[in-house]
Amino acid sequence: MKRRLSYGLSALVLALCAKVQADTFTLHSDDISDGEMMSKTFEFEGFGCNGDNLSPQLSWSGAPEGTEAYAVFAYDPDAPTGSGWWHWQLVNLPASTTELARGAGSTDGSGLPEGAMHVSNDYRIKGFGGACPPQGHGVHRYQFTVYALPKALDIPENASGALAGYMVNANALASSTIEALYKRD
Repeated sequence: MKRRLSYGLSALVLALCAKVQADTFTLHSDDISDGEMMSKTFEFEGFGCNGDNLSPQLSWSGAPEGTEAYAVFAYDPDAPTGSGWWHWQLVNLPASTTELARGAGSTDGSGLPEGAMHVSNDYRIKGFGGACPPQGHGVHRYQFTVYALPKALDIPENASGALAGYMVNANALASSTIEALYKRD
């Protein structure tokens, strides 16, 4: 009985430490805010949308000890696909990177540090693809999440979004999300 109690207390302490560590990892943006509408600057250009297709500025701090790399994802869970829509999957940002400037998700990769890699999004482009919900479909949520990773991921250059998502989620030490909103009338 004592041994089970001891294991239980140890597990509780570890879980609380992980939560405290995760709570100190924060994501900030000068361009988007949690629960607020995004501007047309972050709307896709194509598929009937005519925005600027720029990725928002993002910065983060408080990464847990052992962080050696980051991943940044943008996802719309409200897309009428049955599986949501991946707008951006960026992996293998070095641990020294704690900010991405507005437009860093361009397909030419010019705003990225060495070693970082775009995974093809659901528009079938390697880079950021802005919001483009169906006209009249109402408000969609856009979840911008940064993940702290213990190492750069070993994934092929032509990895699917599902593979990238699996590898990031299986290895994440912590994550932080801003959920911005967008709609087209």
